[in-house]
Amino acid sequence: MNWRCLSHTFDLSVRGEIMGILNVTPDSFSDGGRFSSVGTALTRARTLIEEGAAILDIGGESTRPGAEAVNAEEELQRVLPVIEAIHSEFPDQCLSVDTSKASVARRSIEAGASIINDVTGFREAAMVEAAAETGAGLVAMHMKGTPRTMQSDPHYDDVVAEVKASFRDCFEKLTAAGVDPETIAFDPGIGFGKTLEHNLELIRSLDRLSVEGRPILLGVSRKSFIGKLLGSEKLEDRSAPTIAITSYARELGVPLHRVHEVEANLQALRMTESMR
Repeated sequence: MNWRCLSHTFDLSVRGEIMGILNVTPDSFSDGGRFSSVGTALTRARTLIEEGAAILDIGGESTRPGAEAVNAEEELQRVLPVIEAIHSEFPDQCLSVDTSKASVARRSIEAGASIINDVTGFREAAMVEAAAETGAGLVAMHMKGTPRTMQSDPHYDDVVAEVKASFRDCFEKLTAAGVDPETIAFDPGIGFGKTLEHNLELIRSLDRLSVEGRPILLGVSRKSFIGKLLGSEKLEDRSAPTIAITSYARELGVPLHRVHEVEANLQALRMTESMR
């Protein structure tokens, strides 16, 4: 299983990889504002790389439930200087831009990013065009609604079947537009338009979600459903459960994991792989 991301190709047949989260927003649920300057973002990037992140995912617009939209110009002002600074210091590091705007995606690829991570699953025609024309690696996430509306009583008849069907539709749309299938990965969007039970059902069924052999990327790090299960609102209480889910998901075949705490999750990944 290869995942092609411009000059980076990840062989995921045996070893999975960690995508480290770098939010350069003032309002992300976990670390909003902590890394919003180029200097603090670059310092954080150095730490994530040292801990073993194969990919850094840079986001300039919060996608937490209820988050307000940000215009493209403001998003570009947040992400481009950070991408350029990291790419300048670490030219061989694989960078991802977390965006649903075609202009931001294109400019970020020009600045040194290799992956477009779209929480809306490439719904917009302009994003499909950007995907095809840049040749970047892609992460297509499933989300019902928008960040502002997604948690307003989400309903599914069969959440696993519906998420997988959305992946199939997305795959066909992207490849029909000329996208190389080996550039595509899918994210079930845990917490994005799902109830607690929907999230758990998807995690239990991760080995059933892949379409055309394409890899699954899982993002559960510090998410609120963990706090609900634990009966705790403390973010620090969600770290160990995130590591547990990383190991469990790797056993189900998930090779890509988007997390805040790289080192511990990478250790869990490698330990689980050694026992498979």
